[in-house]
Amino acid sequence: MDHSADIEQFKIDLKNIAMTTLSSKLLLQDREHFADLAVSAVLRLKGSGNLDYIKLIKKAGGTLKDSFLAEGYILEKTISTGCPRTKTNPKIMIANTPMDHDKIKIFGSKVRVDSMFKIAEIEEAEKQKMRKKVDKILAHKPDVFINRQLIYNYPEQLLAEKGIMVIEHADFDGTERLAAVLGADILSTFDNVEGAKLGSCSLIEEIMIGEDKVIKFSGTAAGEACSIVLRGSGSHILDEAERSMHDVICVLVSAVKNHLVVYGGGNSEIRMSLAVEELAKGIKGKQALAIHAYAQALKQLPTIISDNAGYDSAELVQNLRSDIHNGKVTSGLNMFKGIVDDMQTLGVTECLRVKEQALLSASEAAEMILRVDEIIRCAPRRREGQ
Repeated sequence: MDHSADIEQFKIDLKNIAMTTLSSKLLLQDREHFADLAVSAVLRLKGSGNLDYIKLIKKAGGTLKDSFLAEGYILEKTISTGCPRTKTNPKIMIANTPMDHDKIKIFGSKVRVDSMFKIAEIEEAEKQKMRKKVDKILAHKPDVFINRQLIYNYPEQLLAEKGIMVIEHADFDGTERLAAVLGADILSTFDNVEGAKLGSCSLIEEIMIGEDKVIKFSGTAAGEACSIVLRGSGSHILDEAERSMHDVICVLVSAVKNHLVVYGGGNSEIRMSLAVEELAKGIKGKQALAIHAYAQALKQLPTIISDNAGYDSAELVQNLRSDIHNGKVTSGLNMFKGIVDDMQTLGVTECLRVKEQALLSASEAAEMILRVDEIIRCAPRRREGQ
């Protein structure tokens, strides 16, 4: 059975959700471009929902339209001097170990010597200690060595002489994600050669993004891994783009998990409001007042949408209620024209799971406030003279 039409429709639904979720501060053409990037990145996860496989990178320069999706993983570090700049089908060791013992570092102690030869002996002992450690690393036969901590010149030289690509000072978050993407363990000791798990990919290369050098891992063991490179003219624009992209990726992951969407533009809130008001009609006592107040609260979202767009919210919300009550159940607010329109035709949808969570959180917050029978106020701190 051919499901290609269903898949294409699902992609369109995801894009519509992304367009609705993205910040209104972004231009329409930028939102469409970002929606395509987010949908492509989330579909690569194949339903796993592991956000560690999607990395957001901010690089100043260019415009938001220059943002792109790079397959594989990008690490914002550089390859050490004297090492190969590319590796094909390498075995990758990821470590978190001190590689700086070739310098004398004695804290809280004093070492007294009677000649410079004694200092040389101490340095030589540290050097031999580091050589033994490097020999243990070489016993694993890695092609690439990535360390979370610094690597000093001497061990770096020993590794480079063996043709090993060295990457030092990989940040904490980057190392954890890289280990997951490459399918490797983060090693602290190197005695167990058989039990150590090295990572793999098809290609490691150093590329330029803007004016910065980064390291790209292509063909990773986790094929769903990708990096979204955000470009922009300044830090404020990039921060807004990163926040919007992170929000939309989280929403899309939730949408992929349950595959259920609802119409946007205030449609679902008005339909819930009408259903709650209908319920209140059959309830006796003061409980009906609380139910009616809940229905009024549900109408606030389309009201706020209209107010933020600069339209007459009272008229638009009432027209929307009337259309839905009269059977036009796909109606919603079209804020481009300031009218009530068909959300199915416009393709304005939202994730059901996100909508449920927002409704649940708002209800719990209101309930907690009602449980407080007095106003809690902190008295201002008295000013005291110096």
